[in-house]
Amino acid sequence: MFGAALIGISVFAQSVGTIGAADLTTKFRVYQNDNILREFADYNQAVNYAKGFSNSHVEEIGSRKWRWDNFARYKVYQNGKPLPWGEFATLQEAIREAAKWGNSSVRDLRGQGWVWNNYAKPGYTLYQGDTTLDTWTFATLEQAKAEAKKWGHAHIIDNSSKTWVWDNYPEADKQKLRSGELTYQVYQGSYTNEQWRFAFIEDAIKEAAKWGGSTVVNKRTGKTVHSNVRPYEVKQFNTVLDSFMTLEQAIAYAQKWSHAKVLENSTEIWNNYPYYQVFQNNTLIGEFQSIPESLAYSMKYANSAIRTYEGIEIWDNLRKLQFWAWNGVSGADTIRSHVAQTQGLDVDSPSWFSLTDASGNLTDKSNAATVAELKKLGIGVHPLVTNQFDAKLTTQFLSSADAQRKFIDALVKRCAELKVDGINVDFESMAGSDRAKYTEFLRNLTKTAHDAGLIISVDLPRGSAAWNEKTAFDHEAIAGIVDYVITMTYDHHYSGSPTPGSVAGLQWVEQGIKEFLAYGIPRDKLIIGIPFYVRQWKLDSSGNLVSNSALLMKNLPKLIEEKKAVSTWDERFQQYKVEYKEDGFTYVFWLEDESTVKARIALAKKYDLAGVAAWRLGYDSAELWNTMIREK
Repeated sequence: MFGAALIGISVFAQSVGTIGAADLTTKFRVYQNDNILREFADYNQAVNYAKGFSNSHVEEIGSRKWRWDNFARYKVYQNGKPLPWGEFATLQEAIREAAKWGNSSVRDLRGQGWVWNNYAKPGYTLYQGDTTLDTWTFATLEQAKAEAKKWGHAHIIDNSSKTWVWDNYPEADKQKLRSGELTYQVYQGSYTNEQWRFAFIEDAIKEAAKWGGSTVVNKRTGKTVHSNVRPYEVKQFNTVLDSFMTLEQAIAYAQKWSHAKVLENSTEIWNNYPYYQVFQNNTLIGEFQSIPESLAYSMKYANSAIRTYEGIEIWDNLRKLQFWAWNGVSGADTIRSHVAQTQGLDVDSPSWFSLTDASGNLTDKSNAATVAELKKLGIGVHPLVTNQFDAKLTTQFLSSADAQRKFIDALVKRCAELKVDGINVDFESMAGSDRAKYTEFLRNLTKTAHDAGLIISVDLPRGSAAWNEKTAFDHEAIAGIVDYVITMTYDHHYSGSPTPGSVAGLQWVEQGIKEFLAYGIPRDKLIIGIPFYVRQWKLDSSGNLVSNSALLMKNLPKLIEEKKAVSTWDERFQQYKVEYKEDGFTYVFWLEDESTVKARIALAKKYDLAGVAAWRLGYDSAELWNTMIREK
């Protein structure tokens, strides 16, 4: 672990400089559907921001309760498809928009089926011979007759039954037409026979009426001139119940059944399904008429999600990439100031515990009020426990079973009293000969912690597979014991390095991930460390290394501007190399910024890891977390 002592007293002063300032801890999170947009300390600011987005809501972070939303009540459809812009708060607004479009409908998302539609009623269609016009369909028979009287050899079809209901053919003309060429063929599906061929269209239509799902084809033109195929199909789930000639008939029948839908030529145009559906691991487990009902139900289940009937996800508690971070200090005010500027932080690790001596005494700097405050914000608390990075002390401690038991009991007892969520173990600078003893220590600690309902995570250096077996860390065994393994993928080049370089070159980080996975560590247990600092290297005029020091990420933009530093891309580390000259010396560092943090998060996603852990809070800016939360 990169410790505060390595940076120096001035850095600590920077990190606590906000003590006594207003509490800016975020308490409200803004979403659009299920996508996180931003977090706010102030409720009104959150709401005002959310108003700039459609289908947004404000959630209380600690409880995940919805405090505000602008989800629509009414939705406009055309031919069964939702209009992209057709969501409204009031029925009047929805109807006003729907009225602009033919075959449109309005659904109350808290109800079932339609509350308004302008689908054309079946009515009556006028024909002259076997020809009709777009304007020859009428709402009433009287209207159709009034138009028909203008034309000779006209007839009217009742569209609700597809039957011939009126004509103005003289009887003599009908008889003459019947003696003519057999032009009209009746089909049921693809089947027909010789007796189904007629010279006069009325006879063909009357024959077709005897057979469901039939058509009349003009054999001279090849055109279908009449059909009584029922276009509206009613299904319950995916089972066909019946079919109908008109939409009204189909809907009237469908309303008798739950989970029914009406399809026109295979296109769904009506349904009575509840609009909000709850899934657990993609399995439907509940349906509701409102968002509050859906939320109350889905919160009872892990890995659940709420989706609309169209499949748009608006809420979930699925496992996402976790954001962990260390404080590096124990003070309550400093921890509060650290956390206040974060967004999306899942686990905070204050530096509260350490091994005091070889007899197993525990140094405790914990604070119960801080635990309660963090947990109220929805942030898990996993205090850090160290071995003071003292190899000799650790060897002596691990050699005594009594000392271990004393330490473990005291640590777990105190953590249970504090009601923290877990313990983060950071034993470093250890002798390779303690490998087996350290593994056994972790086994005993984890069992005791689990009995108390606590999670155990362990921090391990990035290291190298080439000499891994000589270290104190048996990765494969440890992975089978603890809940999380955090690989400290930084200090690629550290204070004792003989040559300048990045603290965490991207290729080096990725190779470290591959090695840790190769040790057999499960992906959902592995968390990668990300640095919020850089190391600046001071070189003399001959290029010889003089010294190095750590710089905080949040201070780099100002430094680059003031020193007029030059940045060049370094392919080795996949980062920008920054240089400037001063007093005859050259200063160089490899830039850490929002883009490198995003790149490290992308690696965690690429390998489907549990999350990332930042060393450390206080070195970052609030703007950085605005970027990070959108990468979850």
